[in-house]
Amino acid sequence: MMERSSESQPVQRVLPATGRESLGEVVATCAQHGQYLSTGVRYAIGRLRREVWTPCPECEEHKAARERQAAAEASAAVARTKLEALLHDAAIPRRFIGRTLETYQAETAEQKRALSIAQDFADNFDQKARRGDSLILLGPPGTGKSHLAAGILQAILPEHVGLYTTCAGVIRTVRASWRPHAEKSEGQVLAALSSVPLLVIDEIGVQYGTESEQNILFDLMDRRYRDMVPTILLANLKLKRDDPAEPPGLREVLGERVYDRLTETARIVTFAGQSYRARARQEAAHG
Repeated sequence: MMERSSESQPVQRVLPATGRESLGEVVATCAQHGQYLSTGVRYAIGRLRREVWTPCPECEEHKAARERQAAAEASAAVARTKLEALLHDAAIPRRFIGRTLETYQAETAEQKRALSIAQDFADNFDQKARRGDSLILLGPPGTGKSHLAAGILQAILPEHVGLYTTCAGVIRTVRASWRPHAEKSEGQVLAALSSVPLLVIDEIGVQYGTESEQNILFDLMDRRYRDMVPTILLANLKLKRDDPAEPPGLREVLGERVYDRLTETARIVTFAGQSYRARARQEAAHG
């Protein structure tokens, strides 16, 4: 009978012995910073030996500082890129990028009150958003309404990315969805506009205020009202017409239904006084 061969045993590899030996300190010389104490260590792995001596501490500090500076610059570049993307998504007009709440020049009591309201709205936006609070900024052109609205949008970044648009822009976007083969349906457009965390609609009243336009605005504002999503409206109008001979006010332009929704949840801020742009032209002429 043949004897069974025994099973082969696994080969065990013997790892080389490792060691670490301190070599103490020696005086070394740096071409740039002169003499310094260098500490040495000898590492042994099997038959291999390697000595490592500490470099010039001042050179190392300069190197670390350069690396920290490079890391800070890279981080700042990433932050700038993200901010630019956020500003692009928010569609803030280029003229108003950088015009923050901090750069708003509040000279009159009225302007200081408007700035205080805008600052409170931005600082407490989470609370405002939960309640669906809104703002209505009314007054002549050039009195700082757009500056404050853009400042609020920039102040709530990056936690909340809002959207700056015009009333005509809303109307055009919705009407574009009516075309054959449009990329988005009217429902999709309204759903997108109604879900923006903060929607700023400028130039209310520049449009004709037709029944069709009022219906579009009502649909949008009603959705945001029901979902308790904040909106900021800007208009070069009075709140409402006091006399039939006067031009239409915000109430007449938007229609009763939208007006009722807004005035229930919105704080109204009125602006008056000389236009910033007119004053800037005067200062430039006399500069």
